Amino acid sequence: MSHPHLSIVIPAYNEANRIGNTLSLILKCIEARRWDAELLVVDDGSTDRTASIVEAWMDRYPRLHLIKNLSNRGKGYSVRNGVLQAAGDVVMFTDADLSAPMIEAERLIAALDAGVDVAIGSRWLERSRQTVQQPLYRQIFGRCFNYVTRVVTGLSFKDTQCGFKAFKRDAAQVIFRLQTIERWGFDPELLFIASKLGYRITEVPVTWGHDDRSRISYLRDGAKMLEEMAIIRFNAAAGRYSRAIAAMRDTSNLVTAPSRPIERSKRPAIAQ
Repeated sequence: MSHPHLSIVIPAYNEANRIGNTLSLILKCIEARRWDAELLVVDDGSTDRTASIVEAWMDRYPRLHLIKNLSNRGKGYSVRNGVLQAAGDVVMFTDADLSAPMIEAERLIAALDAGVDVAIGSRWLERSRQTVQQPLYRQIFGRCFNYVTRVVTGLSFKDTQCGFKAFKRDAAQVIFRLQTIERWGFDPELLFIASKLGYRITEVPVTWGHDDRSRISYLRDGAKMLEEMAIIRFNAAAGRYSRAIAAMRDTSNLVTAPSRPIERSKRPAIAQ
């Protein structure tokens, strides 16, 4: 099987109640738009039937793959695990709740085709695209976190946290290998690394609807995200990213083949 043009990565933790519907919607979109695409679900140590549901769908769709983390590691780790195993020329990730409809991927792909290396979905560039808005307290938290992120990292994006991002393959292979944060704060780190490497990044307005089943805790996870912003700042000040980038350049690994599969279920490694 030849390698696909598009790889779609979905991190999933205890998503048995909605993963079937998510797969149905994405696969219907792939078929309707005639995308040359593969779909990778990364099960982050789920304790429910998430993995078995995905495996049942795999029997019908040869380009649907399940990757299993050995334990619960976090969304950042799961996205990284999936992206580094993806075979597509374009690699993107989306949340299992599909708050951004899958058809919106065309907007990200168009931005990459126009010449950028990284395209990130944004809920805030065009607020009229928000079909279901977040509760006020979540909006306030999100805006406060975005402000802190701008101050700490120097990034200028209005929405670093939208779980809808796409990368050219070569850029993804570099950026995600340098990622160190495994949980909620991984998005700003990816953008910080991409910016430091000189990759072209654009923010793309996307249609988005809030799902009130989100598991993020604004007290516990909010504190952790702020801690992770401090980690990014410390890593940068200590030269950790610069040393890692230099080491990759010295070994000619900045752009090459995908990493070796880590933990894949049932099917052999994706055809390269």
